[in-house]
Amino acid sequence: MRPLPLRFPRCAAARGFTLVEAIVVIVIIGIIGAIVAVFIRAPIAGYADSVARGDTADEADLALRRMARDIRLALPNSVRVSDNGGTLELLLTRTGGRYLAAEDGVAGGLPLDFDDAKKTEFTVVGGLAAPVMAGDFVVVYNLGTGMAPADAYNLNNDPGNDNRNIARISAAAARDAGKISLADNPFARQREPMPSPGHRFQVVSEAVTYRCRFEGGRRVLRRYAGYTIEPATPATPQGGSSALLAARIDDCTNIFRYDSPASAELTQGGLVILTLALHTRSATGLGSDPNGVVRLVHQVHVDNTP
Repeated sequence: MRPLPLRFPRCAAARGFTLVEAIVVIVIIGIIGAIVAVFIRAPIAGYADSVARGDTADEADLALRRMARDIRLALPNSVRVSDNGGTLELLLTRTGGRYLAAEDGVAGGLPLDFDDAKKTEFTVVGGLAAPVMAGDFVVVYNLGTGMAPADAYNLNNDPGNDNRNIARISAAAARDAGKISLADNPFARQREPMPSPGHRFQVVSEAVTYRCRFEGGRRVLRRYAGYTIEPATPATPQGGSSALLAARIDDCTNIFRYDSPASAELTQGGLVILTLALHTRSATGLGSDPNGVVRLVHQVHVDNTP
């Protein structure tokens, strides 16, 4: 018996899109896309603007907090601001304490001597709250610029280097150490002895300057530290470190304002007002957007009790 031949059903002929149909579909999709873009463009632009402003606000806030931390650690009466408000300088303290004075009448102690320049060691009452390094400075009764000998910026100003209230520490001392050794004793060579009424002293680690300047086609804010202490704020501090704190600054004037009593008898406190305005980044992420500015204001109290 022969096998029956296989039979397959006849398929209908395959048929695709015509060119006209494809063009119509493309046009319709384009119209729908344009309509959708009109509605979502504003929210996307708003989101991008919010992100840019948020990032810029964070950058400005971080810079302000960094400056505020240094200002709170400033040596009493050492904060000084340039006339245009674009530069702020201070002497940064590491620690402080109370020195043993001759009138304390403690047997076996080493008082800070204001008469004998050969005595370069003194006892710290209660010990140090933090370690100090060789090369740091001890400052006693600082009253500020122009108040020699009670002006720590006078370190390298006097020809004989005698009329000053700042002395270099010659040897490191650990926390809780009860003694500090000085390279010399300028306190005993002051033309008018200026001991602290409360027998207080501060340890200064370095000078710090915040300066806004034009650099690489943009305004930036830099922090300078570790340079030589001078009577006047240097135009560009040399010999220390420099770090970029913020870029895209809108204006280099009136960033810093220092409100403090003019009288030496009223220098118990002051107020530093920081105003930082930054341009937001452009939509490409490169450069800055001239139309977008974030401005933050921060106030820092300064304790000027010497």
